[in-house]
Amino acid sequence: MSRQNDVAPIIIKRKKVIVGGGHHGGAWKVAYADFVTAMMAFFLMMWLLGATTESQRRGLADYFNPSIPVHRISSGGEGMFGGSDLETRDQSAPATPAENETDSGVDTQVETRSFEDLQQRLTGLGGESAVLDEALRHVVTRQTDEGLVVELFDLPGAPLFEPETNEPTEVTRRIVTIVSQIFGMVLNPLAIEGHTRTYSVVQASDPRWALSTARADRIRRLLDEDGFDPARIARVSGHADRRPADPNPMSVRNNRLELILLRSRR
Repeated sequence: MSRQNDVAPIIIKRKKVIVGGGHHGGAWKVAYADFVTAMMAFFLMMWLLGATTESQRRGLADYFNPSIPVHRISSGGEGMFGGSDLETRDQSAPATPAENETDSGVDTQVETRSFEDLQQRLTGLGGESAVLDEALRHVVTRQTDEGLVVELFDLPGAPLFEPETNEPTEVTRRIVTIVSQIFGMVLNPLAIEGHTRTYSVVQASDPRWALSTARADRIRRLLDEDGFDPARIARVSGHADRRPADPNPMSVRNNRLELILLRSRR
């Protein structure tokens, strides 16, 4: 019994091992840096959306989209033939018919975007002054297969011409001056078409054809006075009341002029 009491006790020590040290390293810093970079990119994108025009944004989108051929003007340059090339094309080899078809399609897209830019410039004039706002009430624009149509029309109590004449009012002269400046940004030919409302059949003489043609020609002369190149005039015509804009044939809304920037035919 005494022997057992003399034996020294055995002590077992267990050492706790902590893997990875006493901290989490620098992983959180990397994650934070990625977050800050993403936020900077986001705010830069928002700034670009607010600081560029629609045509410039489309040019940027085309550049980063490999499925869309990049063409001059897609850079967002102003005007019909402005801007810088984003892609250098090999001019030494002749184009195949397939390439010609592709170029024609691209040119059509470029022309459409150029027309959109003109529309934005024209509508963007609104709000600059009460005088411009008054003039732009008479103007609507739209694109068709034929080209960009800028339509000038009568409003109740605010005609474009003195009643039953081709003498333009002051607002008409102001509109033509604005339109002439806008049209000077491109080289497309221009067609001018006159339209009138329907007149009562009891009138002694029917003024529709002569009046619509005379008003269209007066707009041509006003454009010439404002410096528009007369060589770009493709045609001047009157359509009487044959193409009403309003279902009511007697409506003054049918008294209008259509100025059409014609698409280039390649």
